[in-house]
Amino acid sequence: MTRAAVSIASNIAEGYERGTNKEFARFVNIAKGSAAELRTQAYIANQVGLLNDEQRSELVEETKGVAGMLQKLVNARNNQVGEGDDLAGPDRLNQHSDDDS
Repeated sequence: MTRAAVSIASNIAEGYERGTNKEFARFVNIAKGSAAELRTQAYIANQVGLLNDEQRSELVEETKGVAGMLQKLVNARNNQVGEGDDLAGPDRLNQHSDDDS
């Protein structure tokens, strides 16, 4: 479950670093798949007694919410694909000035 949860954020970061809206949307879709994977694992964990019903329900609702937000992000990026596909400059996620130290 931890691996699937980490995969959501990791795929968003990797897609953004690719530098184009098309690639970003592709990786956000992969992140959506990881959210579905996590949701499935919550059902399984509940069935084998690792999560109680309340924990399962909370996790299922959260993963549905995350998947919905990711779908909206994909839709927005897909609408921008023909409008200059490049995202912001290189190393977009790790930019900081020397003053940030």
